Amino acid sequence: MGDFAISHNFGGVVAAVLLASTVFAAESPVEQADSGPELTLYGYLKLDAAYDDSTVNPGNFARWVESEAVLDHDSQFSMTANQTRVGLRISSPAAGRITTNGKLEADFYGAGASENKSGLMLRHAYVAFAWPDKNLEVLAGQTADIISPLAAPTVNYSAGWWQGNIGYRRAQIRVTKVFELPRTSKLEVAAGPTRTISDTTFGGASIDSGADAAVPTIQGRVGLSLQRAEGRSVTVGVSGHWGKEDQHTTDAFGTITGHLNVDTWSANLDVRVPVSNSLLLQGEWFHGENLNAFLGGIGQKGEIEVTGGWVAATITPGPKWRINLGGGIDDPVDEDLTVSDARTWNGVLFANADHSLTPDLTVAFELMFLRTRYLGVEDGGAWRQQLAISYEF
Repeated sequence: MGDFAISHNFGGVVAAVLLASTVFAAESPVEQADSGPELTLYGYLKLDAAYDDSTVNPGNFARWVESEAVLDHDSQFSMTANQTRVGLRISSPAAGRITTNGKLEADFYGAGASENKSGLMLRHAYVAFAWPDKNLEVLAGQTADIISPLAAPTVNYSAGWWQGNIGYRRAQIRVTKVFELPRTSKLEVAAGPTRTISDTTFGGASIDSGADAAVPTIQGRVGLSLQRAEGRSVTVGVSGHWGKEDQHTTDAFGTITGHLNVDTWSANLDVRVPVSNSLLLQGEWFHGENLNAFLGGIGQKGEIEVTGGWVAATITPGPKWRINLGGGIDDPVDEDLTVSDARTWNGVLFANADHSLTPDLTVAFELMFLRTRYLGVEDGGAWRQQLAISYEF
């Protein structure tokens, strides 16, 4: 019954998207743009150099600290250009009432043969078409999750993932509708099916358990933006997702012996408050289960219930300076952890500042403290000092 209901709902979502596209397109005059799409190249060249007084995982950026029982205060130094990013924005002239744009973006944190032979990693690849007079947009492709849309303002590449910030990027069909409210405030509703990303080797069977569930993961968010003085808006959003994996168990000979249906779900809150032109407060909270694909649960797989969140303050004392202070926590339920040395808690505190030497050239420095607790073995703690130099184009 559950499979039929979800499959039916997915079919309904697709049908609704196609119907909306057909109806609004029929209302729009059939026009061909006089010129082709406009292409805009953007990105930055970036060097990151970091010193850690204990071993962090994986090194070029910090997810968690290894237990001191394994590596006792083993310091390390990293230097990489992998976060260098290149992208292409694509937009077409309006055709009737329809506007179309897209984005293609990648960095170099894909799996490479060695540190100086990095692999290209796809970040965004989508098309978005909209009816501005209806405040309606449909996005198809890979981009950021609908849930938990904010990012912790760290110099560290992972932006708080595994440390209280969840949400990644995946293929999706997203429908967004904006409702105008009095005093230029607005209500935004976004929802759609997304790709279920999961472990392909659970139980010894090399099967994609997300695809094998035969239903997508459904995500949704409702965000309220309240207009304040000087054009600033306070935004509060609630979001969530639900999906499942059909994991296969095997015997000692690798023969599939059964199925294990595992849910993935979350309930989330995001808040963004621009106090003044020079002070921004923001943060997120989440609670859910089986969140490894959403970068929660400190990178541990399975039916693990977890709670976490992060907060940050951004101070802009002048046009060339920006300062960020914040912290985050990722806290799985200990009773759900099955590995003897599992990570039970992961937290971070950070302070960073960046300075624009020119409009395109920025130097940033970050001081970060990370603490990771383990089940049955010694905790890990590390101070991380990171320098970043970036040139935007």
